[in-house]
Amino acid sequence: MAITDLHKVRNIGIIAHIDAGKTTTTDHVLYYAGAKHKLGTVDAGTTETDYDPEEQERGITIYSACIPFKWRDCTVNLIDTPGHVDFTAEVERSLRVLDGAVVVFDAQKGVEAQSETVWRQADKYQVPRMVFINKMDVVGANFDNAINEIKDRLEGTPAPLVIPVGSGSVKDSNTPFRGVVDLLEQKAYFPDPQTEGKSFHTTPIPDEMQADVQRWREYLFEVLTKFDDKDKITSAYLEGQEIPLATLRQVIREQTLARQIQPVLCGSGREHAGIQPLMDAVCYYLPNPLERPPVRGQNPKKKDKEESRKPDAKEPFAGLVFKIAADTHGDLYYVRIYSGTLKANSRVLNPHCRLFNPPKEVKEFASKIYHIHADPKNREDMPIAHAGDIVGVIGPKDSITGDTLCDPQHPIVLEQITFAEAVVSMSIEPDSSGDKDKLTDALDRLKREDPTFMWRLDADTGQMLMSGMGVLHLEVKKHRLERDFRLKVRVSKPRVSYRETLKKAVKITGECVKQMGATGLFAKLTVDFEPMPIAHPSPGGKGVGGEGAVVVVNQIPPETLPPLLMEAAESGIRGALQSGELGYPVIGVKATLRGAQMQEETSNEVAFQAAGFDAVNKALRGNMILLEPVMRTEVMIPEDYLGPVTADMNARRAEIREVLTRGKLRVVEAIVPLAKMFDYSDKVRSLTQGRASWTMEPSAYAPVDAETLKQIQGGEW
Repeated sequence: MAITDLHKVRNIGIIAHIDAGKTTTTDHVLYYAGAKHKLGTVDAGTTETDYDPEEQERGITIYSACIPFKWRDCTVNLIDTPGHVDFTAEVERSLRVLDGAVVVFDAQKGVEAQSETVWRQADKYQVPRMVFINKMDVVGANFDNAINEIKDRLEGTPAPLVIPVGSGSVKDSNTPFRGVVDLLEQKAYFPDPQTEGKSFHTTPIPDEMQADVQRWREYLFEVLTKFDDKDKITSAYLEGQEIPLATLRQVIREQTLARQIQPVLCGSGREHAGIQPLMDAVCYYLPNPLERPPVRGQNPKKKDKEESRKPDAKEPFAGLVFKIAADTHGDLYYVRIYSGTLKANSRVLNPHCRLFNPPKEVKEFASKIYHIHADPKNREDMPIAHAGDIVGVIGPKDSITGDTLCDPQHPIVLEQITFAEAVVSMSIEPDSSGDKDKLTDALDRLKREDPTFMWRLDADTGQMLMSGMGVLHLEVKKHRLERDFRLKVRVSKPRVSYRETLKKAVKITGECVKQMGATGLFAKLTVDFEPMPIAHPSPGGKGVGGEGAVVVVNQIPPETLPPLLMEAAESGIRGALQSGELGYPVIGVKATLRGAQMQEETSNEVAFQAAGFDAVNKALRGNMILLEPVMRTEVMIPEDYLGPVTADMNARRAEIREVLTRGKLRVVEAIVPLAKMFDYSDKVRSLTQGRASWTMEPSAYAPVDAETLKQIQGGEW
């Protein structure tokens, strides 16, 4: 599907809370666009984008999947993303490279915890978005409530273009959901059940809907005129004049691209209603690549020089690796092309390859280019790809997620993608000791494709530890090892990934003074250590453990130490901060090198590295705070169970922030230590007879309580 006119291209993502209906909506979009010939279902594991056996078995999306298709006169690259917080990296990297997004909400549940997370992620990357209020056919579906929650909880500006005809199902409602009314065209759309909604019929607005339509049209124009600085519609509307449909659509498009409003549509995947108006709206209101700001980056040859690349085939090639699919026959690199063209069998430059420490420049080979249709095995060969496209590339060896590929003659390093910090660990070992090297290789491959998955060897126990965003995340990795890499492995119970930080600022002299006959080692470093605000670990913020978690600043005059000894001192400090007084990584620390002493005969890199280690050890001794990840937890329950659920939360050291009413349900919002939540799923099910739904996402790192600290220091943990 070659792209020729960027004005007709839409790179969009579908994002939402888990179970809001993203994948079902996506499947309907593909079916109606002719990109697939039969509707699938999540329960049966037959949807287009849930191609992985694990997704089909669990009935959830785990991996973001990209599918190109045609609708009207547009080429749409659509990415379906996971809703579960454990797989939020897929949302993060997708939003980094997309031009627009459709946020799906459950009409009954409104704005949920992960809804807020994906909304923040879209804010972070300044992505224009639309809203689709799904599941209008379920018990308790409430369009008005969903609109109000978008305003109140997300601080959005929803602009409804479509409203539902009825709500709820035939069984539970006197006025069940059966179609939608377009507020702009002032027509009603009703799906044809015999064609699963592929065809539909239009009618004038039903009489019983006239008052609702008038109310929502007045609200829509109130929103649009608020931002109509150039008076394209305001005067005409106030004077009661008819405003041409094309003018209305132009105003809505402009305000959407400026992120002033979010057009709202509604429907039901299960009832096959409201999908085609959503597809039309994607083409009408979401941006093409030319309408997004030029991508910016640093010239690696001139560190202070910022450069930009326009989405133009005549510009030098620049693309961002946003995903890697590990494969035994060669990894597949997903690349968003921002400028220029990429040809098969061409050489490209990675000017800042982060696989190496420190990062270095490497040449990569792009041997094959593909359009991917969800499953990486379903590929369409391409001889050339253009600016604005999203493609799969075979050939690179050393690049990782977030790296830039560019024209070797015009190097640029684009802004990287930041990810949340892993919060749960498990030990892992092969059933057979002979498979240890094979397991190491497999873990390295999984780490390359998933930036929120880590593994390391514990220095004290020799155990392999794998870390991720949650228990489900690590379970999926274990199953991948068994299914795709044919390894039999054993894992331990989940453990919390603790962190350490400083209590107070200190000034330290680290030293390495060893006399060994005529030779020896000598180095002294004066270092100021001070606590820093700890970066927010949630997906919508800067991930702890990324840039900013530890900062080392060198204020030593250049004439005091040769450059190699300077680098060794910094390296020693950074290395020591990898493991604090209790063996956990240190975060939120700034180390400023103030002074140094050396001797001509006995000072070398080893000595200054050791002096850096010594400075850190002295700074942390008796001056350490142990931190644990605390989770933002939201539990939705019938009111009868509120007392038992809040009592159980208090027993888990929860800080209950708010108890809300949502229809006939109560919503408990709390901050709870992750260590207390591993068994929560079973507990809340038994407390509520299976009638609770709950979600959890990383909130922050907070000091552990005295009892936990005592247990860890005593080796009881």
